[in-house]
Amino acid sequence: MSTATPGTPPPASNSEPRTAGTSPAPECHVVTHVHWDREWYRPFEAFRARLVELASRVCAELDDGRMKSFHLDGQTIVLADVEALRPDLAERLRAHARAGRLTLGPWHVLADNQLVSGENLIRNLLTARRWAPGAGTLAGVGYSPDAFGHPADLPRLLRGFGMDTALVWRGAPDGVARFRWRSPDGSEVFAVNQGYHGAEVLWADDSATSTAAGRLKDFLATEHARLPEGPWLLMNGGDHLAPTGPGVRIRDASDGAAATGAVLHESTLEDFFAAARTAADTRGVHSDPLPVVEGELREPAGYLTFILPGTLSARTYLKQANACAQNLLERWAEPALALHAPDDPTLRADLDHAWELLLRNAPHDSLCGCSVDEVHRENAVRYERVHQLGEHIVSRALLASGLDVRAYGDPAHDHTDLAVLNPHPDGAGGPVEVELLTAPGRHPVAITTTDGTTVPFEAETLGVETAFEADLDLLPDSRPALRHRLYLNAPAVPGLGRLILRVHLGDGPADDTVARTDSHVRTILAPGGGHLTAADNASLTLTRADGTELTGLGLLTDGGDSGDTYNYDPPLRDTVITPRLVGSRTRTSAVRTVLELDAVLDLPVAITSDRESRSERTTAVPVRIEVAHWTNDPLLRWHISLDNTALDHRLRFHAPTADGTDTWTGDGQWSLIERPVRPDLGPLPTERGHEAVCGSAPVQGIGAVGHGADRTALFAPGLPEMRALAGTETATGADQEIVVTLLRSVGWLSRFDLRSRTTGAGPMIATPEAQCQGPQSFSLALGLGDTVASDNSLTRRAAAFRTPLRAWQLRPGTTAETAPGSIHVEGALLTALKPAENRDGLILRLANPTSAAREARVHAPAGTLLAPARLDEKPTGQAVQQATTTSTWQLEPFATLTLRIGWQI
Repeated sequence: MSTATPGTPPPASNSEPRTAGTSPAPECHVVTHVHWDREWYRPFEAFRARLVELASRVCAELDDGRMKSFHLDGQTIVLADVEALRPDLAERLRAHARAGRLTLGPWHVLADNQLVSGENLIRNLLTARRWAPGAGTLAGVGYSPDAFGHPADLPRLLRGFGMDTALVWRGAPDGVARFRWRSPDGSEVFAVNQGYHGAEVLWADDSATSTAAGRLKDFLATEHARLPEGPWLLMNGGDHLAPTGPGVRIRDASDGAAATGAVLHESTLEDFFAAARTAADTRGVHSDPLPVVEGELREPAGYLTFILPGTLSARTYLKQANACAQNLLERWAEPALALHAPDDPTLRADLDHAWELLLRNAPHDSLCGCSVDEVHRENAVRYERVHQLGEHIVSRALLASGLDVRAYGDPAHDHTDLAVLNPHPDGAGGPVEVELLTAPGRHPVAITTTDGTTVPFEAETLGVETAFEADLDLLPDSRPALRHRLYLNAPAVPGLGRLILRVHLGDGPADDTVARTDSHVRTILAPGGGHLTAADNASLTLTRADGTELTGLGLLTDGGDSGDTYNYDPPLRDTVITPRLVGSRTRTSAVRTVLELDAVLDLPVAITSDRESRSERTTAVPVRIEVAHWTNDPLLRWHISLDNTALDHRLRFHAPTADGTDTWTGDGQWSLIERPVRPDLGPLPTERGHEAVCGSAPVQGIGAVGHGADRTALFAPGLPEMRALAGTETATGADQEIVVTLLRSVGWLSRFDLRSRTTGAGPMIATPEAQCQGPQSFSLALGLGDTVASDNSLTRRAAAFRTPLRAWQLRPGTTAETAPGSIHVEGALLTALKPAENRDGLILRLANPTSAAREARVHAPAGTLLAPARLDEKPTGQAVQQATTTSTWQLEPFATLTLRIGWQI
């Protein structure tokens, strides 16, 4: 939610621009640039071939002076892409950058900065610095005008990299040309609200009704109305266009500038921002100061200024894959490398490459799912490659720590050991799923800790297989083995440490290790007392111990979608479908109870040819719903799977509360954010080129409604489109619901006939794979009442669900001991533990995403040096040597704390 505070400017002036000769003349800075989407309405290779051509033209014009300067978009990835085909041309670009004629960045890729994690954005900026051809060649401006809205924590991120300015557009408050943009932690930047696409002003083809001078006059008149005194910015460029001869074009259009009394000149973003800030500071002395805008920027604002909210749910499989890949690198690969193999140059190179692959999937046309189908096939393969690298780094780091997890040698006959690892900074136990191999005919019969304490578990036999293993130091080996899947509630594992468990084997499974199945049962016990009963629509009713009920938990609703990958668009005459329950059973073991529901969604096969309603013909879509309640775990865990055979529809999951408010809570990168409850879809626009306000907003994984004992919290990492529905719109009849979109099936990149957006947002190209046909699955969790009543418990539960404990079977014949992490923390959430970029020590980053101050206690070996640092890892204070093993650090509301750890800072 963004709010403007004192100093909000008056409505735009209707006065005429000043006449020539008025002093002082306002300046218009012309910044010649290109906006380059690596992949969008063409696949990557088709775009890259054109990028190389553009780079050649730009170099030629910088060589002979037709251009004084050029901004090669906001991302260094374009340099990498050119270098892959034309190393000589890339070196020419570097030479122009070193000479100050060309800038790029500050990002490595122009990511959709709402969908990725904060650490992903940090790695983005750090990677750009590795690619930059020299000091001063990266733009020092937070350049992000084409992102589909901006997260509340972006000013914090920019300040953490030494930037105190931002160029934004989509989502910025309408009519506010300049403002102070503030993050929840108080970080602030000077923001300019400006569209990036201005190519048509100076170098569109002239016609009988349009000249460059006339177009320039119109542009400057519009800017004068927004900010009469200037300075003004003309971003002379656009998508995939090669501007030419800006100096000549400025001179040719001088009559248009003279009519406004403006002075035009070729400029750079840095020069413009210096002038804009000076002008703002000067005006602030004599009149109202700049308005302050707090929080995220997600307001539709005028003609063609779309925020395209449907991209939050287009091709949700991409969002799920991204969340999984981020979690693997941030919470497993980086900490494992930092703690166990920080000086291994090969693993460090593997990690850098994994991040490079992941970042290449982050641009808004990629992660948002709004490109042609070929693009997203490549995205899926990149995610697979990230997974391969991440798991390799983890296993090699574990090997360096003394944990050999390779399945080599004779499968276990009498016993085998498991290493349970805790990715969180403080001690934690909880649900663990792990697979292990035994000799054929041998089954797990007991699990114990090293002191002999019994650990309850559930075992599932998966079948006989021929297990294969090979490695650099291991000859290829194939052995017959029996595979099992274990479910256990792990005892407390030390922070960032490990717990060793022994699995004892016998000739057959023990009775208490096998889940009991009861057919036709609809009811299970609820966390905290009471019980849960499945309704005929496959939702659950919670009956508490006091007899009160909460109905509709996990209700699925499916409506039509006449939209495209950019915007949800309800058919004029919609039909909303809920499931019908056709079967139920329970599985109960020593560690959990699972309610299994078989349901069917009778979905219209598509929308009608006129796109105004859903078809009468239906297809039966089977849905499998599993709701698990683990012993001593306060969360209810949903797993939903289906085979999508319908087109043009949207499937959502509802979680009600009995006592709602006019706001709901979602999480940004480092902060919990209170957002207003808005209609699912606001009034439909009637003017061309406008977009309806949409009640959805991006989350990293948390959505919550209600407060205290009535709070309902939904945890759904990888499913970022959430919203709250007020009582007039809820599907369950509750006072309020938190709703997450599971699946949105559409068949077009963009269309021009939507009701929720009254023109196209891109070319009208069919994208049949955006219908997301085939198997789909979703994992979510619900927390109710006291377990999520406080923001601190809410964020800790979310972190535990996002990154559960993991276990590995140790190689037969190897032994290990339970051990704490050499570094661990109490009182804060961990967002990063990684090798420092300069190879000197480690980086530890902690977060307090709540509005209450907290105290973090950092445990590290005595003698360790700790130095506070910015997000870019530059120290900000004197290094402190720990005299003991614990140091205490204050975390203000919504704060992050970055510490460099080492012996030489």
